[in-house]
Amino acid sequence: MIYKSLLIRLPYLILCIFLSVSAIAQPSPDAGKTIFRNQCASCHNRNMTSDMTGPALGAVSERWAAYPESDLYAWIRNSSALVESGHPRAIEVYNQYNKIAMTPFPNLTDDDIGSLLLYIDGTFNGTYGVPVAGPVASTGQTDSGSGGIFSGNSFYYIIFGFLIILSLVLTRVLNKLKYLTDIQEGVETEGPRSLWSSLTSKGIVGIVIFSLIVLGGYFTVNNAIGLNRMQEYQPDQPIKFSHTTHAGLNKIDCQYCHDGARRSKHSIIPATNTCMNCHKAIKVGSKFGTAELTKIYASIGYDPTKDVYIENYDQLGEDDLKKVYTAWIANQYVLDNGKLDRKGERLMEDQWEGIKSSLTSETKPQIQGPIEWIRIHNLPDHVYFNHAQHVTVGKLACQQCHGKVEEMEVVKQYAPLSMGWCINCHRETDVKFTDNPYYTSYAKYHEEIQAGTRSRVTVEEIGGLECQKCHY
Repeated sequence: MIYKSLLIRLPYLILCIFLSVSAIAQPSPDAGKTIFRNQCASCHNRNMTSDMTGPALGAVSERWAAYPESDLYAWIRNSSALVESGHPRAIEVYNQYNKIAMTPFPNLTDDDIGSLLLYIDGTFNGTYGVPVAGPVASTGQTDSGSGGIFSGNSFYYIIFGFLIILSLVLTRVLNKLKYLTDIQEGVETEGPRSLWSSLTSKGIVGIVIFSLIVLGGYFTVNNAIGLNRMQEYQPDQPIKFSHTTHAGLNKIDCQYCHDGARRSKHSIIPATNTCMNCHKAIKVGSKFGTAELTKIYASIGYDPTKDVYIENYDQLGEDDLKKVYTAWIANQYVLDNGKLDRKGERLMEDQWEGIKSSLTSETKPQIQGPIEWIRIHNLPDHVYFNHAQHVTVGKLACQQCHGKVEEMEVVKQYAPLSMGWCINCHRETDVKFTDNPYYTSYAKYHEEIQAGTRSRVTVEEIGGLECQKCHY
């Protein structure tokens, strides 16, 4: 009877031990690192010192030091609610960053936010794992960048190992008790079951197989969700086009080149004709000289020496093209150096090889023709996204989804472009009703705003979370 009573109570005993040990877990920078990467990195710079869409997070605890710690926690969970409550620091930050609301994270616990702040402060100070406000609660170990033995995943590994050992010990005890119970009741027995025979019993094998199926399903689904997530994808393009030079230094508006963003579903990659609007006059690049601009001329058939487009260009052979563009490269070298020497001749050959490798491929054997730019942002086929709806109607800045492209020498995919990322944006983004004729049909909302019963309207409230809006 003792054996049966213990067997019934065994699951509850293990659960109580697990919960008791779990209670000693503390916030840790390792856990904060995971939270930051999954929740914050799409808007905040990972170096903690430079602004992106959101402000640099370094020393954020210090900037909120004049207010109770609970205020900072409330700001992280739901910044809009804190702004609406009239909190002075919340309003200051909201106004400073163009009144763009931060994505809410209502599911973050106090331990999650504590871990996040530990990681932010530790990274900012170069002492990963040590916060600005004070040391991590003592665990009897010196800081080694891991936040102690109860930090991050290490805590769960310790608990898992402890439970395995406990299970083995209890199994051994239960076998012994069953043996003693059988003797007392006069049941014939060969002695206590060995630990190995217990572990290889049908019940234990079934539990192990079931656990493996559950874990396998979890990791399969979790990894499948992340398929084709290309955040931080940053390929080298056939022509070294610098957005830092064009959009940053020279302040060229994004929509001058990506003209489709304001009037169609696609933002479009600009045709070479668009490049020629400027580069008929600017023929030598500030960084690469003739190396990259000559690729543009070779693709469209423009002779920069004579300042004319070449007739029947698509019918010319490679040797004819080489004469035109190596002559141009040589002329510029002579202007810069006074004469054509061996270095200049080598430069001509190197740049010509660069033209061939950049403008030809297995699918495009000829130099003549469009440049094969490498696509960076790509949504699944079942997702509908319209640039004009966001840029012209919603009046969103390009940087909100693409990051500070004007600071990118080589463009990368800035945002995760996941469904959750889009939904959170729709939940928090205010619809710009003022002087926007597109929204005149929403008479009820206009009346409520004028009456003072409503202060804002989000994209969610005008149908931004309806499935058929994005999946049709």
